[in-house]
Amino acid sequence: MHLSEKWKIVAKTAFYFIIIIILLYLYSYSHTGGAHFIYNEF
Repeated sequence: MHLSEKWKIVAKTAFYFIIIIILLYLYSYSHTGGAHFIYNEF
């Protein structure tokens, strides 16, 4: 396996991982009463 192919796989994995994290964050954010949740945390 060439180095460029390895980095392509790593970048794709990281890209999908970030998307999943964002989706989970938005999903949990929308189910906790909106902005009040953030103000209670800080």
